Amino acid sequence: MGKKGKREKKGKGAEKTAAKMEKKVSRRAKKEEEDLEALIAEFQSLDAKKTQVIESSCPPPSPRLNGSLSAHPEKDELILFGGEYFNGQKTYLYNELYVYNIRKNSWSKVEIPNPPPRRCAHQAAVVPTAGGQLWVFGGEFASPNGEQFYHYKDLWVLHLATKTWEQIKASGGPSGRSGHRMVACKRQLIIFGGFHESARDYIYYNDVYAFNLDSFTWSKLAPSGIGPAPRSGCQMAATPEGSIIIYGGYSKQRIKKDVDKGTLHTDMFLLKTEGAGKEEDKWAWSRLNPSGVKPTPRSGFSVAIGPNNRSLLFGGVHDEEEEESIEGDFFNDIYFYDIGKNRWFPGQLKGPKSEKRKRRRGRQAEAEGAGDEEVEKQPPQGPVEIVKEVVAEDGTVMTIKQVISGPAEEKERSESEEEEEDGALGQQVEPCPRSNAMLAVKHGVLYVYGGMFEVGDRQFTLSDLYSIDLHKMEEWKVLVEMDPKAQEWLEESESDEEDDDMEGAEGGEEEEESSEEESEDEGGEEQHPSVQPDEKHTDYLSRTEQYWIKLARSNMGPDAKEKKVVKVAHAMAKTFYEDSV
Repeated sequence: MGKKGKREKKGKGAEKTAAKMEKKVSRRAKKEEEDLEALIAEFQSLDAKKTQVIESSCPPPSPRLNGSLSAHPEKDELILFGGEYFNGQKTYLYNELYVYNIRKNSWSKVEIPNPPPRRCAHQAAVVPTAGGQLWVFGGEFASPNGEQFYHYKDLWVLHLATKTWEQIKASGGPSGRSGHRMVACKRQLIIFGGFHESARDYIYYNDVYAFNLDSFTWSKLAPSGIGPAPRSGCQMAATPEGSIIIYGGYSKQRIKKDVDKGTLHTDMFLLKTEGAGKEEDKWAWSRLNPSGVKPTPRSGFSVAIGPNNRSLLFGGVHDEEEEESIEGDFFNDIYFYDIGKNRWFPGQLKGPKSEKRKRRRGRQAEAEGAGDEEVEKQPPQGPVEIVKEVVAEDGTVMTIKQVISGPAEEKERSESEEEEEDGALGQQVEPCPRSNAMLAVKHGVLYVYGGMFEVGDRQFTLSDLYSIDLHKMEEWKVLVEMDPKAQEWLEESESDEEDDDMEGAEGGEEEEESSEEESEDEGGEEQHPSVQPDEKHTDYLSRTEQYWIKLARSNMGPDAKEKKVVKVAHAMAKTFYEDSV
């Protein structure tokens, strides 16, 4: 009894502290948000000029992260909404609606009058009502310099059958936030957690709200038991029985002035209702202790519900703090959580059954066959780290780390030349490691779009699209490819153009296309030493090394260290070699 009383007092004290912090944050944020409201209103006035629905075929959307990708409940389509893009100087927010046709592998842009304002880090959930509805709640808008934030608390529904947006105005909902999670459960939308940030303060949430899809009313749940600590970016899944599962997430706390400590959560909770999903039902938190192999600690992972009563987690980043910098290890692995068995396990690629036979028909058949035998005799016993280096147009070397957890994947990779086993993945189709990607599952197939990774202070935002059949787990398929070399990145010292403030994704797309053309012109095969028939990578490098060192030196300038010049030269040669074979 004594322990319980102490726990209750401690809980009430934490609630009071959270309430005080929320008031403090909201006071300071109010001024910032008033400034940004004018900019949001300006964007909305542009949207208000649209009076009819215009649907047009288009190239794939420009690079972005923190948008939402949802599977249409009735059609073979994926719906992409919102997101953000940062080019080193400016932050761009989007409210465009794109539709991906799965069967045709084609994109279309759907312009609908009176859409929600531009945003990222919102949540979207699809329900099959009346031909399909896409519900959107919250998210954030940032000033072009990325230093001021506006957090939305609005609720919207896109009626997919009639292609109309509708804002639902109902009182009693969650406060403005982003990084929260929302799922459709029975006839309710359940929202958990998230955060609110101003220029100087921030607060993380662990509250739970339900929106009734029949009465269009909000209710704040008051579950019994000890629930998760405040957090954002967690995994949230609804079970067939109407319960909610929460895993992981991220939060930070201020230790002292200007010093914050981040926490990667790895705990797991079940939120269970004792009734049939009605508003008056009692809910209760309980701790889950799953078996199996849990995901390694990370933030920025993406989540989806897969077939066979399993939720899944993809990618993410684990930041390692060094003396003067933070280095992030990015992931491209998949972890499954079996809801019925309360068990985690890593997704392992099996490799297509016919792939080995197909590859042996090629000109490198003997070498690849020998590689197969070697791996079959000596499968790796533990995780294998693979490193891939790609060179950007300005000479920046992107080092992509990847951890392979099982022998099945390594067997597939080892079919390339022995010398390239240290990370040349040119022949292997798979999404590069990333965080904040957008996921959707349709007919048991997982689709991964966009996201980002970092190299030093530079951010690479992606616009590629991959898929994998979750029933077979044989191989990734690339549906939209993106060259990481064709990336716009403006250093802080470069001049800003005020006109860019009002540009949307179209401007980014044009720049991306033109930079791709430039890279093709500059880096065409006729300008570099060509790869000879059946020439191995090591032979090509030894024959052309001085050429690549000279090229790297001209790109990096006379002050670059020799060791880095050689490293860049080797990476450039490897990239060119892989593109040529």
